Amino acid sequence: MNKPQHCEFYQQGKCLSCQLIELPLAEQLQRKQHALQQLLAPYFVAEWELPISGPAFAFRNKAKMVALGAAHQPILGIVSPNGEPVSLVNCPLYPASMQQLLQHLESFIQRAGIPPYRVDKAKGELKFILLTQAHHSGEFMLRFVLRSEQAIARIERELPALLHEFPKIKLVTANIQPVHMARLEGEQEIWLFGEPRLREVFNDIPLYIRPKSFFQTNPEVAEQLYATAKRWLAPLQLNSLWDLFCGVGGFGLHCAAPDTHLTGIEIEPEAIACASLAAAELGLQHIQFKALDSTTFADGQRQQQVPDAVIVNPPRRGLGTALSRALNEFSPAYIVYSSCNPKTLAEDLRHFDDYQCQRAQIFDMFPHTDHYEVLILLQRKLG
Repeated sequence: MNKPQHCEFYQQGKCLSCQLIELPLAEQLQRKQHALQQLLAPYFVAEWELPISGPAFAFRNKAKMVALGAAHQPILGIVSPNGEPVSLVNCPLYPASMQQLLQHLESFIQRAGIPPYRVDKAKGELKFILLTQAHHSGEFMLRFVLRSEQAIARIERELPALLHEFPKIKLVTANIQPVHMARLEGEQEIWLFGEPRLREVFNDIPLYIRPKSFFQTNPEVAEQLYATAKRWLAPLQLNSLWDLFCGVGGFGLHCAAPDTHLTGIEIEPEAIACASLAAAELGLQHIQFKALDSTTFADGQRQQQVPDAVIVNPPRRGLGTALSRALNEFSPAYIVYSSCNPKTLAEDLRHFDDYQCQRAQIFDMFPHTDHYEVLILLQRKLG
């Protein structure tokens, strides 16, 4: 595990996404730990827990493939640094079962006669293939991102044969993205087959993924991230908990005891529907999930009862000044901050004057890159 890794795409200069891949994983972790300690040095972390990592390869549960080439010879992958289309269906970050399906999808697109979208000419139909796999079951959610609805009939014509050969495909949709710009998906989602969501299970907690819901891409490390948040909060015997930017409810559902009053906030209604479904399956009675903006929600609660703890898991832009100051003023006893961008985390921490950083830990969701997830526990200062 600690030996340097190899990838033919990187070695040939066709894909440079994994810029640290030639370093041993242990050295990658040391580099990330050093960078984080420098960023958080002004905040005097009381305890550093050892970094958590997972497999070097075959760990990703989601593939975002650009459709390239022509209808008679489609390519799923990326545009290389020299401008050539590169098929990444055999990328070693994907498990073998996902590689096999991606390879077949190139043939599927060819048989269906769906022309990949040409950005330079603003012509074609298929923009992206988005494939998600549930770690616990191996089941798939498959999404075709299209310029219009013109190719749907061709997809439906070939779909029965695909489903017969790959019975673990449980959900197929077409997302319509008509805008000529580098935007991954559009507003319209058309169901073509299966259930409206994909079921995942982390640490015996059911989590449901709908097409537009955010979900962690490294399930083995994500399980440990959620388990750690639970371990940190469990001894505190919380009566009330907020989960801001809750997504499909991963943190809140892990950390809430049967008698905990949990409020989960997420702006995406589809994610809230998934979180509510999981809470019902667990039989939790004191939980409410709401589709709201987290900053607006927190600002509107200033006169309400303060929860014992708040969990925040913002996007890469971080909490921002307004929400950071609002939480500092609101002053719950504990704040758990999960960040995929340590730089914005460090910027946000400047506004938490009333808190001290008790614990910090790296979760290496993105091996071979400079990116990583970090979890910190903030405790309100006494006096």
